[in-house]
Amino acid sequence: MGLDQRFHSLEDFVASHASHVDGVVDCGDGSAVPIKGVEIEAAILFADISGFSTRTIGMSPVETLIYVQTFFGWITSQALRGRPGIVDKYIGDEAMVIFSKDFGSAEPVTDAIQAAVDMVRNDPHAYRPHVDIAFGRVIAGFAGTPLRYNVSVFGRPVALAARCAGIKPDDPEMASPDIALPDSDWGGRSLDDFSTPGIPESLKLSEEARSVALKGVGEVSIREIFNEAIWVAHPSAEDRTREALEGLRSNNRYWPR
Repeated sequence: MGLDQRFHSLEDFVASHASHVDGVVDCGDGSAVPIKGVEIEAAILFADISGFSTRTIGMSPVETLIYVQTFFGWITSQALRGRPGIVDKYIGDEAMVIFSKDFGSAEPVTDAIQAAVDMVRNDPHAYRPHVDIAFGRVIAGFAGTPLRYNVSVFGRPVALAARCAGIKPDDPEMASPDIALPDSDWGGRSLDDFSTPGIPESLKLSEEARSVALKGVGEVSIREIFNEAIWVAHPSAEDRTREALEGLRSNNRYWPR
């Protein structure tokens, strides 16, 4: 198509490709739902805010909305910086981004890892995101009913990437990994492959893979990346939220009930 970003959404992608499945199944209660989608190989990236509940528990609803929206804007700019990924969804404090050769990636896992590295290195407002990645075959398909539906991806890599977000360190005094992914997807890469000019080296790759039990998935050998940098946020995400709310008030764009 000659564009750096070939598809802006999964809906665009599915609409422009012949389906690998297209039918209707009975739900068992007299109703029916469509089953329609396109199978692809893809790298799935999940990113969420560290300590989200604790950090927002004292915020008003509009402050929480500002906080989350600012995070989504920042995390998306890091994920898609020069990379042909597609944002699958934003939900709660979590973003899910997909990379695939079908979307224009030369190496989907490499693009996903580089996106994750950019997220944890370029974090001036100290969101300290947890980023988790898995690669494999998924299906991009319609989810929902005629009353309400969207397009998302489904398959083991989605569950695996989501479960990696709950990985705990071996040593309870250590922080959880900033980036985690199956060792088979890391594939012997070096962190030197993901260097970013002008930013001090602070990422450390775990010396060895370790086996962890992931709920619903089983034992998986994973690699972990830790960011040893101590961010002094200027301003912090919380400060930016307060400043943004004051800006809305002063410009008469907030009318609380």
